[in-house]
Amino acid sequence: MITVNLLIIAPCLLSPFYVYRGPKEKEYMTARELRTLVGELGDEWHVLAYPCPEFELIGWPRPPMGRESFERLGMRERVQVIADFIGRVLTEEKPGRVVLVGVKGSPTCGVFHTTSNDPDSFDYGLIPAFFYMDKEKRLEESRKIIERFEFHVKEGPGVLFEELMERFPEAEFLEFDKDDVEGSTERLRRAIMG
Repeated sequence: MITVNLLIIAPCLLSPFYVYRGPKEKEYMTARELRTLVGELGDEWHVLAYPCPEFELIGWPRPPMGRESFERLGMRERVQVIADFIGRVLTEEKPGRVVLVGVKGSPTCGVFHTTSNDPDSFDYGLIPAFFYMDKEKRLEESRKIIERFEFHVKEGPGVLFEELMERFPEAEFLEFDKDDVEGSTERLRRAIMG
């Protein structure tokens, strides 16, 4: 019997269209690099791109939001469902290695860094408004929202990865930085392939 290893990865790293505001060049570049890396994996590796928790909760497109605003909208319950799914896969497949890859600064999928905001000052009316904006307008408004509501990156995991670290402490956790695509891809390559 072949030992299976499992690469569990944030879906926006493989498909840039899950990103809250729509993809920019760094998301396209990330997806290209990681699809190439996945193609280099040996037969012992399988890939699980779990459901995007932010998409599952709000849909797409959506305004930028911090961890606390997502929690206020019910993200804790959503990540429980996704963590249950991942746990079921791990129980049934019994992989030899499990590597979970999240996104630096993500309010849900950050591993060591998440985005924070004051949930009391956030304008939740932006959620339906964002849906009707075209891509150019969303990109412009995203920058303004981040500044207006004083979002900041802080140390600590996003909502989903906090749950995954608690449930699966034996797994390997890596954080992909979309502002350092080449470096992050190389670190992931070394971690997986040695």
